Amino acid sequence: MAEMIPVTVLTGFLGAGKTTLLNRLLRRPELAGTAVLVNEFGEIGLDHLLVEKLDDDTVLLNAGCLCCTVRGDLARALVDLRPRVEAGEVHRVMIETTGLADPAPIIHTMMGDPAIAVRYRLDGIVTVVDAVHAMGQLDEHEEAVRQVAVADRIVLAKTDLANAEDLIKRLHRLNPGAAILTADHGEINPAAILNLGLFDATGKIADVKAWLDAEAFDDHHHHHHHDVNRHDGFRHDTRIQAFCLNYQEPLHWQGIGTCLEMLIGTRGENLLRVKGILNLVGQDRPVAIHGVQHLFHEPVLLPAWPEGDPRTSRIVFITRDLDRETVEMGLRAFEDAARG
Repeated sequence: MAEMIPVTVLTGFLGAGKTTLLNRLLRRPELAGTAVLVNEFGEIGLDHLLVEKLDDDTVLLNAGCLCCTVRGDLARALVDLRPRVEAGEVHRVMIETTGLADPAPIIHTMMGDPAIAVRYRLDGIVTVVDAVHAMGQLDEHEEAVRQVAVADRIVLAKTDLANAEDLIKRLHRLNPGAAILTADHGEINPAAILNLGLFDATGKIADVKAWLDAEAFDDHHHHHHHDVNRHDGFRHDTRIQAFCLNYQEPLHWQGIGTCLEMLIGTRGENLLRVKGILNLVGQDRPVAIHGVQHLFHEPVLLPAWPEGDPRTSRIVFITRDLDRETVEMGLRAFEDAARG
């Protein structure tokens, strides 16, 4: 089987520090053989790293990385990159979004285009947050809220210029499952933001807890569920909910699958992100599900349950204008019907 190339989506609001973080990362040996896709070449300050221009869209960096501009369609850019993947020049891709971007369309492309999915896999979504200006940006711009809500990792920048205590609490309310890291003048350990994805084709047993972190969502529900609503100024925050549903008994795929199809068809725009591990009736291995709005991966049968895992079904939902009770009631009704 051909190696699946991991793709990291690097997002964050305007001026958050994405470019600084990216520049520092590209100097690290762990990022050798990384292709970087950006929206506008002029937005990324890599002039001091350029060694050789290969063509109109691609330059070779001295770290052995390829930097490609996304002047048209992301899918086309990734397809065009495949010859360098096949030649062994590219082992990883990082996509830097514009500051006002909703990450969902990029995730859609990664998950929904067969020409992309056959060779690339979404490894993780990393959101950079400006400790100085983030509170105001979260108040005023829904894009900033979405960027935080869908992240696997949140990287705080400029913490030397501002006290981030209240901001960290707010970020945790928006996305309790994402680890919050701090960049020191743009420096961060690459291991903290790479190899986050569950869909690794190497056959190793997935680190379910690291990918899902359902315990963080459970703690969030019990202790912080009402906190967001007390901050009336956080007008975008109140539209976002993050919760994890846990099921001790094995589920029927007919029930859970039908309910998810119903939610996708009728409330897809409200499903910012869904990911879960399922223990299904008649299946002794875990099944992973992952979706964004109207698009879901085909369920993935994992090699085995990790040692010590409780083998319960855990599904994390990050939603906008869709409450936990509605989702929970729907899943219960379809599961009851499947049980007969």
